Amino acid sequence: MIDGVEIKELKMFTDERGLFSEIIRGSDSFFRNSFAQLSYSMSFSGVAKAWHLHKKQTDWMCVLVGDVKLGLFDLREDSASYRKLMEILMGETLGRKVVKIPPGVAHGYRIINGPMHIIYVTDREYDPSDELRIPHDDPEIGYDWTLSSEIK
Repeated sequence: MIDGVEIKELKMFTDERGLFSEIIRGSDSFFRNSFAQLSYSMSFSGVAKAWHLHKKQTDWMCVLVGDVKLGLFDLREDSASYRKLMEILMGETLGRKVVKIPPGVAHGYRIINGPMHIIYVTDREYDPSDELRIPHDDPEIGYDWTLSSEIK
């Protein structure tokens, strides 16, 4: 686990009409006093979007439709999990979750069942000067987005 990354498992309430799920409450311990922007994105199957990180911004991500392999890499030198890699499978069939990603943690995802629809909340409004990009195949991270997840 990467220090500061938090996962909230979502509960789904279903009946003959459809489904309902709360995603984030203002009173959630991992979200309190944090809202600045809500965004939505759609990507097609097989697409990988990686790596990017923020110097100041915290993200909360939730996949609504489809499934992703979310990769996280800790680049905070003062963190107990510095240079650790973490992988989370999440989405429609892999388990609905909200994942909190703190500043300084590089992240990206590959759509493994798409199209994929994702919403994400941030604690700051978009600021291009706060966003940093790292090539998807950066040798220091050493993550292969084309590999399947380990069978356990």
